[in-house]
Amino acid sequence: MRNRGHALALLLACTGVQAAAPTVSPATTPAQAGMLDVATLAPGFSLDMRYAGSDNFTGRPVPGYDAPRCYLLAPAAQALARVQRALQAQGHALRLYDCYRPVRSVQSFVAWAHDPADQQAKARYYPNIDKSRLLDGYIAEHSGHSRGATVDLGLLDCRQGDCVERDMGTGFDRFDPLAHTDSPDITPQQRHNRQLLLDAMRAEGFANYPMEWWHYTFRPEPTPDTAYDFPVR
Repeated sequence: MRNRGHALALLLACTGVQAAAPTVSPATTPAQAGMLDVATLAPGFSLDMRYAGSDNFTGRPVPGYDAPRCYLLAPAAQALARVQRALQAQGHALRLYDCYRPVRSVQSFVAWAHDPADQQAKARYYPNIDKSRLLDGYIAEHSGHSRGATVDLGLLDCRQGDCVERDMGTGFDRFDPLAHTDSPDITPQQRHNRQLLLDAMRAEGFANYPMEWWHYTFRPEPTPDTAYDFPVR
């Protein structure tokens, strides 16, 4: 980027990342927070909730994730179910990687990012970026996921029967310029696949974070000044 500071500010504005810490809700359950289990709202979601297991950039299950479930605030969850139904009509489906993220999980990410000795997953997730730079646009101290309207996902092609992942140019959570949604270095087919996902999500009010092709936030956010910290169970 020619002007990294300006570009980063623009990216943060696009995703609603706030400089000030949001108020943390006292809710202790999804019901108290007004969140729904997305997988119950439409058939065919593929759940690959990475932070509930060790297949993620930290190399271990993340605190706050006690089960591989996807919760979102009701308006966002219902919109995502509409995306799923629209894609299914075209022979596609969504694979969900992360949805609501407890505040305690975000704090564990930040602590991990500040530990230069722990780099067990570097080869897969950030081979070309020094770990010290991951807090510069990749790992946020206050994540939109904690506000219950942001989701990380990929696209499946189900037209031949079994659903298979579409090639997006990188895997989920690859911290690399190649994962920027509009990267000039991906193939025409990879760009087409990203555009399919982008169009489907935009149609139901989701805005993409330009540094990550998988990252979308529902607009307007239902609780833009409130974060949640109940565990995913």
